[in-house]
Amino acid sequence: MNSRRNFLRTAGTAGALLTAATVSRAAQGAVPEAPAQSNPDTQPPLSPRDGRPYNPVVTLNGWTLPWRMNNGWKEFHLVAEPVRRQIAPGMTARLWGYNGQSPGPTIECVEGDKIRIFVTNKLPEHTTAHWHGILLPNGMDGVGGLTQPQIPVGKTFVYEFEMKKSGMFMYHPHADEMVQMAMGMMGFIVVHPKNPALFRVDRDFVFLINAFDIEPGAATPKVNTMTDFNLWCWNSRAFPGIAPLVVRKGDRVRIRFGNLTMTNHPIHMHGYDFAVTCTDGGWVPKSAQWPEVSIDVGVGQMRAFEFVADEPGDWAIHCHKSHHTMNAMGHKVPNMIGVDHRGVAEKIIKLIPDYMAMGERGMAEMGEMQMPLPDNTLPMMSGQGPFGALEMGGMFSVVKVREGLARNDYKDPGWYQHPPGTVAREWTGAAPIAQHAAPEPKRAAQSATPEREWRARKPTAHGNH
Repeated sequence: MNSRRNFLRTAGTAGALLTAATVSRAAQGAVPEAPAQSNPDTQPPLSPRDGRPYNPVVTLNGWTLPWRMNNGWKEFHLVAEPVRRQIAPGMTARLWGYNGQSPGPTIECVEGDKIRIFVTNKLPEHTTAHWHGILLPNGMDGVGGLTQPQIPVGKTFVYEFEMKKSGMFMYHPHADEMVQMAMGMMGFIVVHPKNPALFRVDRDFVFLINAFDIEPGAATPKVNTMTDFNLWCWNSRAFPGIAPLVVRKGDRVRIRFGNLTMTNHPIHMHGYDFAVTCTDGGWVPKSAQWPEVSIDVGVGQMRAFEFVADEPGDWAIHCHKSHHTMNAMGHKVPNMIGVDHRGVAEKIIKLIPDYMAMGERGMAEMGEMQMPLPDNTLPMMSGQGPFGALEMGGMFSVVKVREGLARNDYKDPGWYQHPPGTVAREWTGAAPIAQHAAPEPKRAAQSATPEREWRARKPTAHGNH
């Protein structure tokens, strides 16, 4: 993790830049350092070194922002800036984010904490920071032009508020929002309960759902896209770049996610049913929790579910919209299923030796073939599992439940070793005889029973009908 040292070091410089609100307390000391992270791997949870205790979360393909204590205030420093983010091995995007990554680092604190967040703007245009779902003074809400001036390029603003309730929230700009959010500016906020034993789990994962439209061979998202996105991501990563969620058998596990795309996402997990325990509105009382295997999260919403990891294995977790588990989709590709175009393909190959006829028997072959692609482009389907091509992309990962892991061990344990006799296999016995329904007997030319003539008379007792 790299630190921006000697950044806005003097109290005079800090006081001159704190223009989001008149906050004399913040001007008394130097602006805190702004750590940065460029490694796309999931970083270990950041245990609190001071302040109230809590059980830290794990940010999928991300990290938690360190803080400092200053006279009872927990101080963080976010830097809004252009970043480079590896969507998956083989593709890196030019995005906007915070502290070296998109999404920005997770902010963790505790209910009742007094929070001071410095936001420095290193973008090419003004910005703000909105604290999505948090109860705070109106002037700290971060809507440019309405509740505060925009943060000019090169300036630092400060936000101060008290965390009134625990739960999960987000941060993102409310300035040129269509561009800045489409470029990847967002982050997760977790507010832990005052009582660390309340709602406690053993492993607590968080990620944001986002999407980009990046043409094959390009690296910068198209910010005017409204619906036709081609990269569906968790924390600006697409499968096979999304890390597994590693879980110890017997752990109570919570998975939290927020949706900042332009559509809803039914998140489905295999192998378990789970309880929906929290939304961005607050914790769901035990009496109101309900069992699910899929939970839909709408635009701008957050959801959390919990389960006890009592069944080992490699369990898929993904969005159940089938196009959201693919990469770099071409929306104008014709459907060639059932069309035999091998003869045409032979003629084309004489002119273009690398040409391949695809799609007449479905698209699964794309998951196995190494087709030539433009630079910095992901295949529609990718990833290899223990039994062959996974034929996945986009919003897909694996919950890996294992026995014998250490409490804080999040390393990928590899593929699950199935006990003998527990894997679906080919049937090698006698093939079953196909059963067909008996044909219906032909009807006689004329029915033995003579037809009756029926007449209907419209009632006249009720007029105006």
